[in-house]
Amino acid sequence: MNAQRPVQRRRMEPDARRAEILAVARKLFGEGSFSTVSTSDIAAEAGVARALINHYFGSKRELYLEVVRQMMVIPASVSERLPPTTAEERLSICVDRWLDVVERNRDMWLSAIGAEAIGHDDEVERIMLEADEIATDRVLEAAMMADVAVGREKLRGMIRAHSAMLKAASREWLVRGSLSRSDLHVMLTRTALHLVNTVFPAVRDA
Repeated sequence: MNAQRPVQRRRMEPDARRAEILAVARKLFGEGSFSTVSTSDIAAEAGVARALINHYFGSKRELYLEVVRQMMVIPASVSERLPPTTAEERLSICVDRWLDVVERNRDMWLSAIGAEAIGHDDEVERIMLEADEIATDRVLEAAMMADVAVGREKLRGMIRAHSAMLKAASREWLVRGSLSRSDLHVMLTRTALHLVNTVFPAVRDA
């Protein structure tokens, strides 16, 4: 039997190497779970020494938490460079970009929102709360309502509630198959628009 050849390691800048490790961890944690994936598995897949993972992330748990944070916090790119057009078009673009992120990382997304549902991990819960606030900022920016002052906390509460529905709807798309990506795009865009244009004014003025 031929001896297994050692993995060829490529020279990379630290930021690029860290990003590559995160990408591999995202893939493996999505396919398995925190308990079934080891740092040795991640190191072998990434072509790095296990000590390098410890150097960048400290421990497997810290790496896992960073992967969860990376998945749940909506990236700035989702709401960057939006055209100066209608709120509906801007929200539609954001939803489409977000669906791209979820579709590329299907397994890890489902794993991350499953971790949220467990509800007994304080650090995961803190990440989810942070992610909800950032998502709210992104939605309000897209809807051109970032400067709303009157009823601001009610509005933010509604957007956070919409975010919970968004996670449930993503399961209907990715797991049950009851909704297509196109269905989800229409649903999330229209409900967000209805929320900010119709529901919020009615609640604010009640």
